[in-house]
Amino acid sequence: MKEPVVFFWTAFLAFLPISELRGAIPFAIANGIPWYIACPYAMILNALVAPVCWIFLSTLHKLLLPVRIYANFFNRFVERARNKLQGGVEKWGWFAIAIFVAIPLPFTGAWTGTLGAWVLGLRKGRTLLAVILGVICAGIIVTAVVSLGIRAFDLFIKQVHLGA
Repeated sequence: MKEPVVFFWTAFLAFLPISELRGAIPFAIANGIPWYIACPYAMILNALVAPVCWIFLSTLHKLLLPVRIYANFFNRFVERARNKLQGGVEKWGWFAIAIFVAIPLPFTGAWTGTLGAWVLGLRKGRTLLAVILGVICAGIIVTAVVSLGIRAFDLFIKQVHLGA
């Protein structure tokens, strides 16, 4: 795959609510982008989710809310975010958002963290800081897991070849 195409799809995956860094970094590395480029590139794009999400919530969201399909989907997503984050935010404040975003599992990324912060009434600046901290931690975790997985696979293949 050619580099510009890989960078495009990495950006797309980093910005997508389901994949975020969990999909973008492994994709980029698997397609020949070095980890030290793939990780910061995906992290910067994923961190941009917070301001884009805030802009969406203050503009297009208000226009789409009367549409029943959108409202049903949005309300389910909001309830899930509120349930996951409310206890942590009550206990830890904005830092709970950073921890939540830092866990690289489905539905725990920058989109859900920003939406949860919005629902719980956190300020934009604190939310942005929390999302950036969380994205940095998640990026390091995903990059480490991918890199260790590649090294473990290489060692396994070498052992198989030596044993044969």
